[in-house]
Order: sequence, then C-alpha cells, then structure tokens
Amino acid sequence: MIRVDGLGKSFGRRTLWSGLDIAVEAGQVVAITGMSGTGKTTLLNCLSLLDRPTEGRITYDRTEVTALNRGASRRYRRDNIGYLLQDLALIEDATVEENLRLARTTRRGHAARRQEALDRVGLAGREKEKIYHLSGGEQQRVALAQLLVKSPPILLLDEPTSALDNVNTGVVIDIMSELAATGAAVVVATHNDQIRARADVEHELRHCGDSGLEAGVTAR
Repeated sequence: MIRVDGLGKSFGRRTLWSGLDIAVEAGQVVAITGMSGTGKTTLLNCLSLLDRPTEGRITYDRTEVTALNRGASRRYRRDNIGYLLQDLALIEDATVEENLRLARTTRRGHAARRQEALDRVGLAGREKEKIYHLSGGEQQRVALAQLLVKSPPILLLDEPTSALDNVNTGVVIDIMSELAATGAAVVVATHNDQIRARADVEHELRHCGDSGLEAGVTAR
C-alpha cells in the first residue's frame, strides 16, 4: 500500500536520515523505533505530506504522493490519512462531540459511529464535555476516537500511549490491531515494548557514525 524509496531528510547541513526503504502493506502494523532525535516524528510527517522529504519518493496505491501539488496533497491527507499527533490537534474549547464531528467519513451512520467510538475508548456519556476539562489521557482517547470514526486506509500514530496507563495502553494497542485487521496500513512511532511486540515489522532509525549526521534503518 505504501512504499518509501530512498527517502532522506535534511535540515540545513544536518541530515536526519537518508536512503530509507520501507514498505507497509494493507493490514500490517509497522513500528518505527529509535532513540529520541532520530526523526521518527519527521518520518510520519513526511508520510502524511505535512513535511516534505529532501530526497526519495513515497508511493501510495501506485501514485507518487511526493509529486503531488499542494491541493492534491490536502486531498490525499483528507481522504486517506488518520494521524494521531503528539499534540493531539484537538479544539480545546469545543466539546468531545464537536471534535468527533471533525473526523470526516464517507460512511453512513456518522452519529452511530461517533457513539461506538466513544464506547470503545471508554468515554461514553462524555460527549458534551469541553476538551479542556479532560485529562491528558482522556484527550488522547478522544483523538483515538476520531480515528475510529474516520477509519482511514492509512493510520499514523506518534507515541500513542505516552499519556496512558497500562489499561488504556492495552485499549490503544487492541484498537490499532483492529483497524489493521480491517485493512488499514498502520505506522506507529513508539518506544513502547508492548506495541513493538504486536507489530508485524519493526524499523529502527539509528544514527550512524560519530558525526551523527547520517542515519540508517534496521528492520525485523
């Protein structure tokens, strides 16, 4: 479903990584691991076209998405990408329900899907609460519910369990696996050993050389 060929990203004279080759099939969970500073979030941003790689290409369903113009890039994100950002990108002075309404879906029964999603993440009955009244972990579960409503073909998760306890970490991992089972391609940047154990493939971003200006990737 997604192919990354010879991808590289530089910021001025600093190169995060170069020559990355990664394939993610429909129904597969791929974990992106590595020490802080190796560019895991930057890689997810490139996959979503929120950022552009310096070199290489990304192909989705036979379309080279790195060649898309700005308008086509927005449509690509809207129609295909579900992204759980570290900062969550929720509207804090809006309600839980209003935030879920932002999750576009072409499927019928949008209201029922919102309710099912809240039930699944353990927030049933909290629809009218403002986001700023929720804890960090509850806000993260609202963002996860948005992904359940949208049910995108590509799911990008950036440290999705960072603010959650063990019980809710298990919920996130189960939902991640369920979405993959429906055919989604899941890419998750993580340090979490439980997620790594559930992933089909793990790619470790790592610094190469004493200069730290190059990076490589190892896979299992």
